[in-house]
Amino acid sequence: MAQVRAADVLAQRLYAAGCRHAFGMPGGEVLTLVDALEKAGITFVLAKHENAAGFMAEGVYHRTGVPGILVATVGPGALNGINVVENARQDRVPLIVLTGAVDAGEAETYTHQVLDQPQVFRPITKHSFTFVPDAAQVIADKAVNLAMDPQPGPVHIDVPISAADTLVETRGAPLRAAHDPVVPAAAVLKQMATDLSAAQRPVMVVGVDAIEARAAQAVKRFAEQQNIPVITTYKAKGVVPEDHPLALGGAGLSPKADALLLPILHQADVVLAVGYDPIEMRVGWKNPWDPVAQKVIELTTVANTHYMHHATQTALVDIAAALEALAAVSPSDHALRWAGGEIDAAKAALDAAFPRGENWGPAAVMDTCRQVLPRDTVASADSGAHRILLSQMWECYEPRGLVQSSGLCTMGCAVPLAMGMSLAEPERVSVSFSGDAGFLMVAGELATAAELKLKTIFVVFVDASLALIEKKQRERQLSNAGVDFVQHDFAALGRALGGGGVTVRDRDALRAALQDAVTSDRFTVIAAVIEKGAYDGRL
Repeated sequence: MAQVRAADVLAQRLYAAGCRHAFGMPGGEVLTLVDALEKAGITFVLAKHENAAGFMAEGVYHRTGVPGILVATVGPGALNGINVVENARQDRVPLIVLTGAVDAGEAETYTHQVLDQPQVFRPITKHSFTFVPDAAQVIADKAVNLAMDPQPGPVHIDVPISAADTLVETRGAPLRAAHDPVVPAAAVLKQMATDLSAAQRPVMVVGVDAIEARAAQAVKRFAEQQNIPVITTYKAKGVVPEDHPLALGGAGLSPKADALLLPILHQADVVLAVGYDPIEMRVGWKNPWDPVAQKVIELTTVANTHYMHHATQTALVDIAAALEALAAVSPSDHALRWAGGEIDAAKAALDAAFPRGENWGPAAVMDTCRQVLPRDTVASADSGAHRILLSQMWECYEPRGLVQSSGLCTMGCAVPLAMGMSLAEPERVSVSFSGDAGFLMVAGELATAAELKLKTIFVVFVDASLALIEKKQRERQLSNAGVDFVQHDFAALGRALGGGGVTVRDRDALRAALQDAVTSDRFTVIAAVIEKGAYDGRL
């Protein structure tokens, strides 16, 4: 058998899993890793910060379905990635985290940048491995399988310097965990079908565990067959196209939307929770239904250990296979469901709650972008007031049409997420929506966008304030402190770092900027100047 570096074995296994990009910032401790990744066919992308690098990796995952790779050097490099790794855990993102490490023997007498990195990553990952040359292929295979198993999440591999360089023998093909399409037992299926058949006011609540392509298709088919309206979490937006008559849109963060959607749940006689993970939901969604007074059927990939909700019947299943099995034993003539017109009334009320006709402001920016940009545009949203409004106003027509940090709600994610999606699917229009504060956190990544020749569109809501926090401050009648800052020329920043940049203050200017951006051969920053307090009454 041929001998190669242990790092080459790791890289080749990641390539076999479909990985084609890795992101990070190298130090001396990961140079062998970077070299091995490149030689295996995995392009290493130099980011400007490890946290942004991780979100770029997540963006690639959302368009390809393969695990993202974050590479960080020892000490400060590894710790810079903590935020995005915890985000991956909470947002169910398969992320392989490779960190350089000082050799164990050296660490006994050498203190510079030495810390227990596995101990740091263990609580925020599905597993933390210390890389051992003789088990290189096993560790790589385990990492991929753990990252992709239900529920997906991050896996850490700490790679000592000498371990990466150690020569080992190559072995056989990667091992992949077997996934049988688990469905409920026949008796359970029969009871579920009986309950659904008798339902006059059923509703589906769909979450992040159902956004895998096959599951999303199954959700749409089942909703149509059963004539069941669908509420989604923000991560699951688009599992049913949001211009579909049965789509009620996203829930869990906007008080205005929840005030209209929660009553639908309260009126339902059957609630079907499909891949519903409440990690995205706020306190108002704690026990949003009554499993004693209502029939609550839950199809989930993992056991309920959160107690945010309860069910009458729970089945740990393959989501798509379970829905297909349930459809096969359920009658499909349900034209009279919600016969009182409640669903149409709720859709009309949601449209009225988030009007699109204002001359200018955040809603006008979002409405104009959705009108001008192609239907298959993929978008990302940063945390802040604009995310709450955008998640109601930005229609999605496929899963992952809008990506965001929903579990951890971390700022600074939108720009690198959109960049990762652009890199994975350069033929698609990719747009990020950021508040000006969140944009400033990651503005240096515009240089990365220029280096990668990306055509990403970066829309920035410019009001020189942490708008959501400032709003909460005023609502609590607290003095203004720590939320306002100087208004900057974001368009000039875009031009300075190798892209285009334009400042807009009305719909016509925004429309023209978007049209130019779509045909541009480089990225574009569009700074949309809005009034302070522009989100009041809109969320």
